[in-house]
Amino acid sequence: QAQLVESGGGLVQAGGSLRLSCTASGRTFDTLAMAWFRQAPGREREFVAMINWSGRNAHYADSVKGRFTISRDSALNTVYLEMIDLKPEDTAAYYCAAGIYSPMDYYTATEYNYWGQGTQVTVSS
Repeated sequence: QAQLVESGGGLVQAGGSLRLSCTASGRTFDTLAMAWFRQAPGREREFVAMINWSGRNAHYADSVKGRFTISRDSALNTVYLEMIDLKPEDTAAYYCAAGIYSPMDYYTATEYNYWGQGTQVTVSS
């Protein structure tokens, strides 16, 4: 059974950094796009970043550009989200997702078929 497991969340002060990891198992994910979404309490799930199957194409939400970097290691079936200069507004549960790359709709949660259980990131001011 296909499974995505996130790790690396935690509590950090504003200006700090964290690296999230998402390890896939149960099927081959190296042909799929991988993405990170986040959801804060009382808010809708929002797109954070996406990387295509080759790792050569990535997209970011405007709110994280220049601070977050998505990468993948296909040999390890793992995708990473490196986050620096964290802000209190980055506080949310972060979810890993996988699906077929859609150039027009990669930022839409419904485009992704596989989801992890989420990891909490809390940034204190």
